[in-house]
Amino acid sequence: MSSITSEVALDLFPFLKVYKDGTLERLAGVEVVPPGLDPETNVLSKDILILPKTGVSARIYRPNLVTEPQKLPLVVYFHGGAFCAASPASLEYHTSLNKLVAEANIIALSVDYRLVPEHPLPTAYEDSWAALQWVASHKEENGNHEAWIKDYVELDEVFLTGDSSGANIAHHLALRIKESNLSYKLKIVGIGMIHPYFWGTNPIGSEVTDQFRKELVDKWWLYVCPSDKGCDDPLINPFVDGSSDLANLACDRILVIVAEKDILKERGRLYYDRLVKSGWKGKAEFMETEGEDHVFHIFRLDCAKAKSLIQRLASFFKM
Repeated sequence: MSSITSEVALDLFPFLKVYKDGTLERLAGVEVVPPGLDPETNVLSKDILILPKTGVSARIYRPNLVTEPQKLPLVVYFHGGAFCAASPASLEYHTSLNKLVAEANIIALSVDYRLVPEHPLPTAYEDSWAALQWVASHKEENGNHEAWIKDYVELDEVFLTGDSSGANIAHHLALRIKESNLSYKLKIVGIGMIHPYFWGTNPIGSEVTDQFRKELVDKWWLYVCPSDKGCDDPLINPFVDGSSDLANLACDRILVIVAEKDILKERGRLYYDRLVKSGWKGKAEFMETEGEDHVFHIFRLDCAKAKSLIQRLASFFKM
C-alpha cells in the first residue's frame, strides 16, 4: 500500500488504486485463505505448481469421498477480477469452488493466471492456455502428472468455466483450441460462462442510459489493455472485424448466464444470440437471474439465487 501522503493517480474501482508514486493498492480479492478440507462441503483442495518456468500455479479441488476407479468430469475454472485482481485463493472464489465441486461432484482446477499491470495482457490468456496444455499432457504416459487428475479425472469430459473476465478467457481458449493440435488431445465438452466480460465502444441496451457504469467499464478495459483499438479490441469485443467466428468454438455445449442488473448483461445476451445464429453446431443455453448484479453469487453464496445458479451449473456439467 502507498503512503497516505501519495495522491491517487488512477482509481480503478472496485479493483485497485494506482498512486502517483507508482505504487499499487489492490482492493478486491485480497482476503486469501489456504487450501485444505472444507468441513461444510467435505471438499479437499491443494495448491499445485503447474508451470515451473513461469511460476503459474492452480488450486485443485475434489470431493473427499471420491474413490478409484470412479472418474469425474474436470472443470477448468478461470476467476474474474477484470484481469487485474483476485486469485483462486481469494476467500470468495475458494468458497464458491468448494460449493460448486460439492454440488456437481466434479474435479475443479482453478488457474492462478498472472495479473495486470505486473504482467500485461495477453499474459493471462497465455498462462491459461499453458494450463490447458498441461491438463492435456495427462493423456501422455510420461510427464508432470498430478495424481488427482491421473486418478480421478475422465479426460474426455473437460469443461471450461469462468466468471466475468474468466468467462472471456474461456471463450478465447475454445477458439484457440479449434485452431491448434490441442483439439486432438483434449475434448472440451462445454463452456460455462457466468456474467461474461465482453464490451464495445458503441453502447447497446442499458449501456446507452447508464453513462456512469459505461465509463467505469471503459476505464477498466483501457487500463488493462491500452491499445489504439480501445474497447473494440477483439479480446474484449468478439463481434468486431478481426474477431474469430463463433462457429469455430471447440465445444459441444455452452451455457451463458447473465444477471438482470448487470451492465454487462446486454453483451452476454448478444453473445448468446450471435452464437445461436453463427452456424455453430453445438447446443446453447441461456439463464438470466432476476434482480441481481454482476457476480452476485461470489459475494452472497448462501442466498437462494446464488444456490440456484450453482445448481444450474452443476446440472450443466452432468448432462
